[in-house]
Amino acid sequence: MSEQQTESAETDDSIGEKLVELAKRRGYFFQSSGAYGGVGGFYTFGPQGAALKGNVEDAWRDRFAVAEGNMEIDAPTIMPEPVFEASGHLDGFDDMLVECPDCGESHRADHIVEDNTEYEDAESLPIPEVEEVIAEYELVCPNCGAGLAGQAVETFNLMFGTNIGPGDSQPGYLRPETAQGIFVEFPRLKEYARNQLPFGVTQIGRAYRNEISPRRSIIRTREFTQAELEFFIDPETDEPDLSAVADVEVRLYPASEQNVEDGEEIRTTIGDAVAEGVIASPWVAYFLGVAKRWYDAVGVDMDRFRFRQHLSGERAHYASDCWDAEGELDGNWIELAGFSDRGDYDLSKHAAHSEDRFTVFRQYDEPKTVERATVDPDMSYLGPEFGGDAQAVVSELETLAERDRAAFEGDSVTIDLDGESHELPTEKTGFAVEEQTEAGEHIIPHVIEPSFGVDRLVYTVLHHAYREDEVDGEDRTYLELDPEVAPTFVGVFPLQNDDELEATANDIVADLRDAGLSVTYDDSGNIGRRYRRQDEVGTPFCVTVDYETLEEREAQRASDTASGDAPRAEATTVTVRERDTTAQKRLPVSDLPELMADLRAGELSFGELDGKNES
Repeated sequence: MSEQQTESAETDDSIGEKLVELAKRRGYFFQSSGAYGGVGGFYTFGPQGAALKGNVEDAWRDRFAVAEGNMEIDAPTIMPEPVFEASGHLDGFDDMLVECPDCGESHRADHIVEDNTEYEDAESLPIPEVEEVIAEYELVCPNCGAGLAGQAVETFNLMFGTNIGPGDSQPGYLRPETAQGIFVEFPRLKEYARNQLPFGVTQIGRAYRNEISPRRSIIRTREFTQAELEFFIDPETDEPDLSAVADVEVRLYPASEQNVEDGEEIRTTIGDAVAEGVIASPWVAYFLGVAKRWYDAVGVDMDRFRFRQHLSGERAHYASDCWDAEGELDGNWIELAGFSDRGDYDLSKHAAHSEDRFTVFRQYDEPKTVERATVDPDMSYLGPEFGGDAQAVVSELETLAERDRAAFEGDSVTIDLDGESHELPTEKTGFAVEEQTEAGEHIIPHVIEPSFGVDRLVYTVLHHAYREDEVDGEDRTYLELDPEVAPTFVGVFPLQNDDELEATANDIVADLRDAGLSVTYDDSGNIGRRYRRQDEVGTPFCVTVDYETLEEREAQRASDTASGDAPRAEATTVTVRERDTTAQKRLPVSDLPELMADLRAGELSFGELDGKNES
């Protein structure tokens, strides 16, 4: 069963096309609702793809939730309209749309510019400038070729709207990110964290964006999976332990280099990048270091990986700084994750729009004596004067006293209530400035957010794992997937359709599954074709039960009978083949579960196995 392998580096720029075909044929992913013609931007993950995606999610959870000591929640995918009014998504979650005057097809204006000009980040340009570029370069509709010069570029909100409940239902939206499900639950989540900063909350789940022009299979879709961490910190006192990642080597493309004609990427370490001010936030730097190691572990090619800083015009409305993890695919860089310093934007917005408290109490080292402006309104006056709005008046007075003491210096004070100004006597407000001894203060935490796109990462892992070579004079395609994420870890085959071979193979399958390994059984076609099938879906190892296995078993039984010894563990072996090198070793059946588990855990390499009759 030996195989001769000839290496052939795959550098063709059409890997993407080959990968999409392989993905459909082998059950990784394919467009949804194909029986009804399909619908753009929605994809189904098949058996292989769902398993790979699940393994990637598990690996992310292990590193960013478990290893970091962070919590995990699972929030609804539909949330009421006020959540997104507070977050700013209803007003500022837009893309640039241009419509073809002939065929009526809508397109992302910035994508058309990026695909047909030297502009790499057209998303950061203002709309008038995008319109000028379209006219200057005489850009055309990708669908029908009609000219787009002179066509208005408009904003298009990406939110999917829905209704919650029957009748006069409450408007709601499918979440465009998993983050808001964490932010709105902060008042309760902080209790689970014992009101101690810093703490993190993770979530893996679906998000929805009504993309103008979905493209490149699962890279840009309308429904996708995110893995997000919202890490809450006290910006004045909390600092990360950078020693854990200081020596991580990174490839950075800061905004300062992007803004100059001959700008270049910087190769440095996380520690030096922080020391030299290339990365302003130590917390963002810490998570870049953690992510770099994690991406490497799950199979992203580090020669085609970098971190790029957002330009000012492309940063989200909530971010003071943001770096993208990017992977190179067919000569193009795509975003895999964003690492944002969101400040206190999100919690402040939800605090202002809701009736809950989005703060954490910061204890002083020593109590402080401070002056506080207070109000103690005369309710016998406010009640008759304002009726049911009396309590709202009290709240407005409290806010005004905290913000502007001078407003109470005259004989009357003016407040705003539902857009109307009201004047009331200062003496009725009970305004006073008092000395108070305080043990601490309530602060709104800042948020550091690593946000990962799972679907894009799955595609990138597959793309970076795609290989072509020649074995025994035949072309071979295989996926060099890391054992940790490969959908199936081991394939088990009987050499031929033989009852004894099949029974032994099925026993091995059961033992390997009992050891927690993902196993497939295949008895269809010749052994070479079975190897090729498993290579193409990325299965790291194959086990073949052959007649030598049966002969060894019979010889062992005969020896036991002749010697009169009690039955012993059968010293039979099987052929174990490695996917990448096609090398083979004969290994004891009794040791397979332990050896395979060690291989998957990375505690043992195939070359370290003590086999016999290697080929």
